[in-house]
Formats: sequence, C-alpha cells, structure tokens
Amino acid sequence: MRTGFAATPRRFEVPCTLDIEVTPQSVHAHAFPEGVTLYPGDRVLVHGVPDRIDFGDCFTRSCTATIIRANWLTRLWTRLTSVAEITELYEVSFAPVEAAR
Repeated sequence: MRTGFAATPRRFEVPCTLDIEVTPQSVHAHAFPEGVTLYPGDRVLVHGVPDRIDFGDCFTRSCTATIIRANWLTRLWTRLTSVAEITELYEVSFAPVEAAR
C-alpha cells in the first residue's frame, strides 16, 4: 500500500523504440515507449542505449524502458514550473533599426 510522501514511485518496464541519428542533416535521439501514456514528472530510463555513436550513423533499435511514475506532488510541481522553465530555451532580442542596415 502506498500512502503519504514516503511512498516509492511506481515502476514498470515497457517495450521502447530508440531512434538515433548523427548526420549532417540531423543530430537527434528519440525514445518512444510503447503502450503507455507519459504524464508531467514521469521519468523514463531507456536500457540498451549505445555508449558511442559515430558521425554518419542512423539507426532504429527495439529495447526496453523503465517508466517511473511521479507522485501527485511532483506532477503538480512539474506543471507549475514548466512554463517558467520553457522560457530558458529561447531568447528574444530587439536591435535598433540603424543596426539592421
């Protein structure tokens, strides 16, 4: 039985598709857990990720992932702070008209 703040988060494993590409066109790594909906604050630990990717490599691999569900307090905190933290990803600046010429 899980009660209060001391409860351990619920963990379970699901199949996962891993897509990694390191080419001149794109550098990305995406993990797609299958059959599960992720919510704010949930954590995903992907197993079987290669420790080195050479330039020019592009591959898709099936693996497993451990989903660690957030408790209600972590979920609420993630929702409240996400708006403020997203603003750190971009910068807006205005240049004088003279500088643009």
